[in-house]
Amino acid sequence: MTTTTSIRPPFTRDTAVAKVRAAEDAWNSRDPVRVSLAYSEDSTWRNRDQFLQGREEIREFLTRKWAKENDYRLVKDLWAFDENRIAVRFQYEYRDASEQWWRAYGNELWEFDSEGLMRRREASINDVAIAESDRKFRWPLGEPRPKEPPVVLCVS
Repeated sequence: MTTTTSIRPPFTRDTAVAKVRAAEDAWNSRDPVRVSLAYSEDSTWRNRDQFLQGREEIREFLTRKWAKENDYRLVKDLWAFDENRIAVRFQYEYRDASEQWWRAYGNELWEFDSEGLMRRREASINDVAIAESDRKFRWPLGEPRPKEPPVVLCVS
């Protein structure tokens, strides 16, 4: 199994795609400990209007996030890459405590250290309310997205 830390810079197209998919699989587990281990101890984040510093703050943030975002499912897509940076676009769906479904659209900029740990993440995210019938991501909760059929990300 490919893990987020087993893929290290410098990136090729194939390794960048694999890094993005490994990150997607980890986030779909909704396991804050597992996900946080992909980040350096001193990793810095900008997530919407929040600024985080270090793996422990990231773990705490993810714990709060997945306590509020029920039935969370995520798809990430490689946008661009270079030697130690990757740009990603993504969408995820979740249901809040009032049973309203949401689709979040976003972009992330990632920077990695030589060990393959993410030392910097900047995420811009917007949420759009959707009807349950408009959901696109319906694979079993907590599992990786099936490889087939592929999910195509678009602006709507």
